[in-house]
Amino acid sequence: MLELARSRPATLGGGRLVCIDGPAGSGKTTLAGRVAALADAAVVHLDDLYDGWDGLPRVGEQLATLLLPLARGEAGRYRRHDWDTGGWAETVVVAPAPLLVLEGVGAGSAAYAALATVLVWVEAPPALRLARGLGRDGHDAEPHWRRWTVAEAAHFAADRTRERADLLVDGTGHRAPVRLG
Repeated sequence: MLELARSRPATLGGGRLVCIDGPAGSGKTTLAGRVAALADAAVVHLDDLYDGWDGLPRVGEQLATLLLPLARGEAGRYRRHDWDTGGWAETVVVAPAPLLVLEGVGAGSAAYAALATVLVWVEAPPALRLARGLGRDGHDAEPHWRRWTVAEAAHFAADRTRERADLLVDGTGHRAPVRLG
């Protein structure tokens, strides 16, 4: 993935943008952490940009204030959602960097496809994804998770995210990544 990103022209001002997308619980955050450790990259987690469990349809507004300035070589920003209080917290400023990893459902949004250097799709079986999510968020979150999976499926169908991906990653770690594009 890093080799592929480095082989392509910069798409985010003078830097490159790796978007790691796929269904909730598939392993995107884990992969983003590994990439960041290898490349000393900045990482933005879309979980910080959603305004709660029903926030996926509105995440594009936050992506605009983050990505469009970075594309001009300026600092981007977003408001961090505080999941504990259910409201907005501080504004996070993201300086231009050689490599930015954007991870989460909607990271590969079609509206910002021209800014993505590499789009990575991570997938795992639904039962495993749900187990991972409930392990992180608790079993009381199951209704939210079930509602979220409907929203993300609609988003992915409309954006054709998997079909546009450059690289397919097995979130179980059983298969090697596959280059699609």
